[in-house]
Amino acid sequence: MTGAVGEAEPVVDLRSDTVTRPVPAMREAMARAEVGDDVYGEDPTIRALEDRVADLLGHEAGLFTASGSLANQLGLRLHVQPGEELLADSLAHVLRAEMGAAAAFSGITTRSWVAERGLLDPAQPLAMMQPDAGPYQVSTRLVVVENTHNFGGGTVQPLEALRELREQTQPVGVALHLDGARLWNAHVATGVELSAYGRLFDTVSVCLSKGLGAPVGSVLVGARELMDRARIWRKRYGGGMRQAGILAAGGLWALDHHVVRLAEDHARTRQVAEAAAAVCPGVVDPATVETNILILDVTPAGWSAPEFVRAATGRGVRLSAVGPRAVRLVWHLDVDDEGTAYAERVVTELLTKEAPAR
Repeated sequence: MTGAVGEAEPVVDLRSDTVTRPVPAMREAMARAEVGDDVYGEDPTIRALEDRVADLLGHEAGLFTASGSLANQLGLRLHVQPGEELLADSLAHVLRAEMGAAAAFSGITTRSWVAERGLLDPAQPLAMMQPDAGPYQVSTRLVVVENTHNFGGGTVQPLEALRELREQTQPVGVALHLDGARLWNAHVATGVELSAYGRLFDTVSVCLSKGLGAPVGSVLVGARELMDRARIWRKRYGGGMRQAGILAAGGLWALDHHVVRLAEDHARTRQVAEAAAAVCPGVVDPATVETNILILDVTPAGWSAPEFVRAATGRGVRLSAVGPRAVRLVWHLDVDDEGTAYAERVVTELLTKEAPAR
């Protein structure tokens, strides 16, 4: 179970895997971390983390950032000049959940395609691309792919689709950026090596503070020349940190201890998906639940998403409304079997209960 200290009733917090708290052994590793000034590139723990993540993903160098959004925005800025465009699916985190940063910070324009569950069909961005649009239209410089796909429900992108996209974009000079905040989940779910995903992209961002349970941090990886430029833009955006090896140490510990266990989150997510589908057909197809994110369409049960979230919260299960019809549940290391069983009971009872009159 999860819950805040002093709460009388148990709380199972499934709003996001960002709510995880560092375990005692991680805190100890952070307290022992060797540190230096990272703006000068002198923090040995940060350098070790950057090198390790870059190696895992098949790239030359990495850059530690305070958040996944910052890592993504640095990646976009490296590839797209003001007034040029990137392409991403309409549910992509870089479009829906980064507060318009690409436009506000970098003057980047965007176009999108509709992808069911966020699943990549390479033909869609390939048909939209205009790499050299001339003086009257906007030139395409970048395609962004998200793996796993957050608002798509933890969708894993097929490796063959990613390869096809790379084969078609590289010859015409269109770069690829991977928002791999939950790439660890894709790796655990499929067994595909992280480097097999990473080498298909010019830049990759991965998050340490979601399923891996570190308190802060993401890493952007790419060619060394790109990371040198990204370091400048990180400082320009106010993202330079000093003795932040304390934070990086949490990420290193997480890589050692919290990657393989993601399979437990996936199994618990699938368990609740199957239970929900059994009591209310149409809310979810369990066959589409691949990782740690479950999105329920609660309208077949007569609920709106905000009403369902309020009802569940009233019973100690915290969820997120991600649209008027859709409710999101995200499993993580702070929700065990007991917490999952309780969440399953609450969700299935609400799905079989008459929704309040509107």
